[in-house]
Amino acid sequence: MSAPRAEAARRGRVKLALLGAFFALPFVLAPLAYWLDWAPGTASNYGELITPARPLGGAPLEALRRKWVLVSLDAAACDVYCEKKLYFMRQVRRAQGKDQDRVERLWLVTDSGRPRAELLGAIEGTRVERAGALPAQFPAAATPMDHIYVIDPLGNLMMRFPREPDPSRMLKDLQRLLKVSRTG
Repeated sequence: MSAPRAEAARRGRVKLALLGAFFALPFVLAPLAYWLDWAPGTASNYGELITPARPLGGAPLEALRRKWVLVSLDAAACDVYCEKKLYFMRQVRRAQGKDQDRVERLWLVTDSGRPRAELLGAIEGTRVERAGALPAQFPAAATPMDHIYVIDPLGNLMMRFPREPDPSRMLKDLQRLLKVSRTG
């Protein structure tokens, strides 16, 4: 066998060995990962997913079908925390830029009182409706008033944010949802 042919055969064997090693790598790494008790990374969403997504019904929600809806449940005598949630909802919606028309805000008032006029002016564009029996449909560790909820365009309750939410992380979650969603 001539020298160039021997060199070509050697290079072919090396390529074949590298290709075989590449395809054998998962079979070598899988037991190693199991032995080291390795788990894949944590979820990338900030809000807590509600599984299974719960379909919601009721007059205030029917009018908002085909939109993503940020929901807050609070009494009409809105305290500082309530005002903060309504402000976060407004800012997160505005930060969506050209997609802000795909997002609506809903404040479900849980009592028979009337919200202050200056508060209603500050949250202009937020729909304010009576909650009726709806709060029972919103899961919460303590009370539904602790969270900001997300309802998808099909009317399913699918996510809630923690009591003291980080608006920048809420924004990222909503941007991801709008990016991958073809509805709403």
